[in-house]
Amino acid sequence: MATPIPPVQVVWFKRDLRTTDHQPLLDAAARGPVIPLYVYEPDMITQTTTDARHIDFLNECLDELNEALSRLGAPLVRRTGHIIDVLEDLHAEHTIEGLWAHQETTDLAGYARDNTVRAWAKNNRISFTEHLDRGIFRRQPTRDGWSKRWKAIMAAPTVPEPDAVATTSADPGQPHGPDHFGLASSLAAERQHGGRSLGLNILEDFLTSRAEPYATAMSSPVTAFEHSSRLSPHFAFGTVSGREVYQATNARIAEVRDDPDRGMWLKSLRAFEKRLHWRDHFTQKLEDQPSLEIHAMHPMLEDIRNVDDPARFDAFCAGQTGYPMVDACIRATITTGWLNFRMRAMIVSFASYHLWLDWRPVAHFLARQWTDYEPGIHYPQHQMQAGVTGINALRIYSPTKQVIDQDPSGQFIRRWVPELADVPDTHLAEPSLMPTPTQKSAGCRIGVDYPPPIVEHSEATRAARKAITEIRKTPEAKAISDEILERHGSRKPRTPRRKRANS
Repeated sequence: MATPIPPVQVVWFKRDLRTTDHQPLLDAAARGPVIPLYVYEPDMITQTTTDARHIDFLNECLDELNEALSRLGAPLVRRTGHIIDVLEDLHAEHTIEGLWAHQETTDLAGYARDNTVRAWAKNNRISFTEHLDRGIFRRQPTRDGWSKRWKAIMAAPTVPEPDAVATTSADPGQPHGPDHFGLASSLAAERQHGGRSLGLNILEDFLTSRAEPYATAMSSPVTAFEHSSRLSPHFAFGTVSGREVYQATNARIAEVRDDPDRGMWLKSLRAFEKRLHWRDHFTQKLEDQPSLEIHAMHPMLEDIRNVDDPARFDAFCAGQTGYPMVDACIRATITTGWLNFRMRAMIVSFASYHLWLDWRPVAHFLARQWTDYEPGIHYPQHQMQAGVTGINALRIYSPTKQVIDQDPSGQFIRRWVPELADVPDTHLAEPSLMPTPTQKSAGCRIGVDYPPPIVEHSEATRAARKAITEIRKTPEAKAISDEILERHGSRKPRTPRRKRANS
């Protein structure tokens, strides 16, 4: 009599590409043979937010994940196609008993895909278990108490790697590069590389070596590339977990707290810890309202920028706006796949207020450039910087002032906008004001070698502020803003009242 083939557990990896602090993998491994599955989904990959840099980084992560899973006994299984078709085939071949995954806050396509998988599992009487991966909570009725719940999740013990994972006869499949999906080769020649070992090395290096000036260095693109954590793409693809980083950061804070020679360490580490909280605070907004990918948080600001101006959009995307800091940031982003937060805020502000471009095409363009694109942080943050939330102050940056404040000697600008390499420091913020003889000696003729400003700063931003403010100050808009704040606003901890002395 033939030995019956036991049913299998499928662990569906998405943006959680690690074997440690992975509850779905641990639980599945305790129940029998496991198919660790990653699916290249063409419908997801060919969206307007995907670039070859994402697939290249992904494959580096998957290769290392496969090595880790192979050491445990069950190599990664890669498939290409629609997720339901893949699951149907695996179920026919192996009989799936349980499907395991992490909850994921993703874009609308992923949201619909996950709902389809839940329905498929239910129809096939397959248990589908989704675990929390971070402090993001589904179907929460209110934001009250969110921070307390978040801290409890982040402080909980990390999940150990399984001792072993029983394998199956499933074919391991094969990786696919960007060209398989019709994507042009990446322009990110200096992007970060993927894989858990690199993520852990970056974390260790940051916490023990690079982070001391973080609190001040993170604002300038001159210093931020070295002194920011640079963990964001590893967060986005889940090679390290937020809980791991949170706990490692707090352990390091404990080490330096009583050190008399700590310098700026304590201030910087605490600033970084707050950013970890901030990352999930914004992701929770998309979890609570998935439509933020395509609709303004404040509905009265939905179509305020309804002018289609391809010339302005193209100049922005090419780093040819005539504003050196904006152009340097765009070009650096295209080549490195990364930019520090203040400069990200500045270029979104510039596109939104100076150029009056609709935030959605700009968000799609930047998603393609940033290796660390993550819908949960991308769309809520983009809307805030574009001024369409209705609850945040309008953050209108002066690109000229940012040169003076963040790159006064032009180190960053000269690297990324070589046309300005010989422009004197005194004219670097506004090269269009150079006298003709200075332009000639600097080898930078405005209008020939480098464009004049695409818009006039004061005029453009004054008009933008007026248009948005006139809507926001109406009673109807204020009432909607109050509702938005109740739904999405942060909650300050309540200070307990002191007991009366005679109580």
